[in-house]
Amino acid sequence: GTMITPKIGYLGQPLQLYSVGTGRALNMGTHGKVDVVLVHAPDAEKLFVESGFGVNRRGVMYNDFVIVGPKSDPADVKGSKNSMDALRRIMLNSQQFISRGDDSGTHKKELALWKAAEIAPFGPWYVETGKNMKRALQMAADQNQYTLTDRGTWLSMDDQSTLQILFEGGKLLHNPYGIIAVNPEKIEGVNHKGALAFIEWITSKIGQDLIREFRIKGQIWFVPSAAIP
Repeated sequence: GTMITPKIGYLGQPLQLYSVGTGRALNMGTHGKVDVVLVHAPDAEKLFVESGFGVNRRGVMYNDFVIVGPKSDPADVKGSKNSMDALRRIMLNSQQFISRGDDSGTHKKELALWKAAEIAPFGPWYVETGKNMKRALQMAADQNQYTLTDRGTWLSMDDQSTLQILFEGGKLLHNPYGIIAVNPEKIEGVNHKGALAFIEWITSKIGQDLIREFRIKGQIWFVPSAAIP
């Protein structure tokens, strides 16, 4: 999910965090309901900044997306040459694919992958849920279906015994996160000093080291990227 901070603290005041999809996070930013957004959809982030709603965007961290599905793998996704080939195999074998369908960063990435694969995802094999990533994974596990997930959410799930990672790797599955302050000249009432303080902290050595050292089940969740131009 995407973390956003509504009316964040400054000079010792409390910091409030919410986890929502990227589309909703950016929408909340455009309506002045938050001070800063931490999101993972580069094209949408660029539009947010170019439209004047966001300022001082910084890279924070990255991980990747993975395609998961039933261990029996009826579409032979494990044999795919790349992520586009993996999606084609799911469609051509009429295997059901669970889509978040919620304008989240993961959903945006999924749609970009279908476009790259030159496939219009439509039909009884394609199920849009409108649910968050954990719920989509639970549905895929319950029904032995395929889905796209960010690696962090996959690692955070307690039990996915019926699913496994079937395809990973490649440029198209790269998942960068950026942090953006809401523009105080565009939106009145935002805590811009607090936003800049939070951005400075999370991109500092202290914040980046915390990201680097964080583990789930002994595995790295994110790679810090503030030093990357």
